[in-house]
Amino acid sequence: NVLIGEVWLASGQSNMQMPLKGFPGCCTLGGYDEIASSGDEAGNVRFFTVPLTQSYTPLDTVASSWTVPSPETAPEYSALAWHFAKRMSDVLNVPVGIVSAAYGGAKVESWTPRDMLEKYPDISLDPKDIEPMVHYHRPMLMYNAMFNPIKNYTYNGIIWYQGCSNVSTYQTYSERLAAMVKRWRDDIGLGDIPFYDVEIAPYEYGDPTEKGKAPLLREAQWKAIGMIPNSAMISTNDLVEPYERFNIHPANKAAVGKRLCDLALNKTYGKKQFPVESPRYKSHRFTDGAAWVAIDSPSDGICRNYMIEGFEIAGPDKVFHPADSVWLHWQTNEMVVSSKKVPDPVAVRYGWRDFMPGNLHAGNYLPLIPFRTDDWE
Repeated sequence: NVLIGEVWLASGQSNMQMPLKGFPGCCTLGGYDEIASSGDEAGNVRFFTVPLTQSYTPLDTVASSWTVPSPETAPEYSALAWHFAKRMSDVLNVPVGIVSAAYGGAKVESWTPRDMLEKYPDISLDPKDIEPMVHYHRPMLMYNAMFNPIKNYTYNGIIWYQGCSNVSTYQTYSERLAAMVKRWRDDIGLGDIPFYDVEIAPYEYGDPTEKGKAPLLREAQWKAIGMIPNSAMISTNDLVEPYERFNIHPANKAAVGKRLCDLALNKTYGKKQFPVESPRYKSHRFTDGAAWVAIDSPSDGICRNYMIEGFEIAGPDKVFHPADSVWLHWQTNEMVVSSKKVPDPVAVRYGWRDFMPGNLHAGNYLPLIPFRTDDWE
């Protein structure tokens, strides 16, 4: 019962951990259909799920083993990683193994080792300070218990979905994620293996220390990608429903897993027929009471020109209002954005709130990445 193929490490927090059976009160879209047919993948996919564990000292072993997909084993599989593995196996026609090591609510510091954390002035590693913390925010302990035992496996790459628990400390996130990835790669010992990330999804944060800061964390995520060699990230701004405003676990994990897989297929395996570049902000100008926003869309332009949602515009008072007119100027590939409440616009934003899903897509149906033209906090 030995398969030879591609092995990927899937890690992060709860949106990576979220199983096909879902969480209590949080459904996984189509999860039970996947569970019912999971036996069809018995010759194509294997899962090794690291149990939720913590340790103050590095561990060498974990209480887990490889499993074969079946209706008995699949309910606990990471839904995102399951769709990643299925798509990869289908396209490459080889078996795919997933080592899943994710801990709901974990911070980037949770996956970082002691010698690095000792240099962070805001982190205490004294057990008397760590023990009172909510368990999933504790620094270092997941690195010791869940990453260290699996670091010596041969991985083709890492997929990562994490950041929600760091929104209140977005200022340090990009540097700490880049440092963590470098350390993981050093520990694994296979060079700069691919690192593919997921932009945190829209969610209405209620904690005063977090409220309004999710866009800044997303900005820090993209900054980190610019600092990490051989890395890329997908946007999920369009993959939530309006009723999921207060659900930090969006149901549609299939689309997230498939977009991550397409990154790997395109960038790691050379399958360039799978588009992976989202449209993104290029430049802007203000003319006759409107913002003209140039969009860099490398894959077949923009495919929506009506009922466009997610744009806001502000005048000198720095108060943003939803755009009441958004249209695509085909000849220049610019979005013309305006609001009757803002006769003299000076800034424009798209998807720049904790929860503001957008619906503007490129011809490849990948979403416009959230952006801002200002630097206001």
